[in-house]
Amino acid sequence: MVEITLRRATDEDKAEWFKMRKGIWPDAPDDYMTFDQDDILASGDNAVFFACADGDIAGMIEASIKDSAEGCETSPVGYLEAWFVYERFRGKGVAGALISAAEDWIREKGCVEVGSDTWLENDASIRAHKKSGYSEAERLVHFVKRL
Repeated sequence: MVEITLRRATDEDKAEWFKMRKGIWPDAPDDYMTFDQDDILASGDNAVFFACADGDIAGMIEASIKDSAEGCETSPVGYLEAWFVYERFRGKGVAGALISAAEDWIREKGCVEVGSDTWLENDASIRAHKKSGYSEAERLVHFVKRL
């Protein structure tokens, strides 16, 4: 384990935050990864936490408050929108610290449930969710038809 410190993201973190978002969604357009950063930082219903370890940024987590989430029975509900840990810090407690920070913030917002999601084929994320105490609620297949 390494010593981990946590803090809320600020405007100065946007470039690093963008880099981590691209680590999650490498095929997403750059403007899509940045268009909502100012709104998220200004919103009382969103939080972004950064983890630092060994003097470096190790990862981040984005959390939000929503009216509902798949598999949740209460409202409002917290939601883990995204989390990312740089490879060299994986397996060292960074993800757990980030999840705890997000869950603490969600509790402070009055929520008693938190949801999250991942792609069906993302086995590493599914394992990480389960290791963090999350249980699978349901599986969805989304469809689209161009008209």
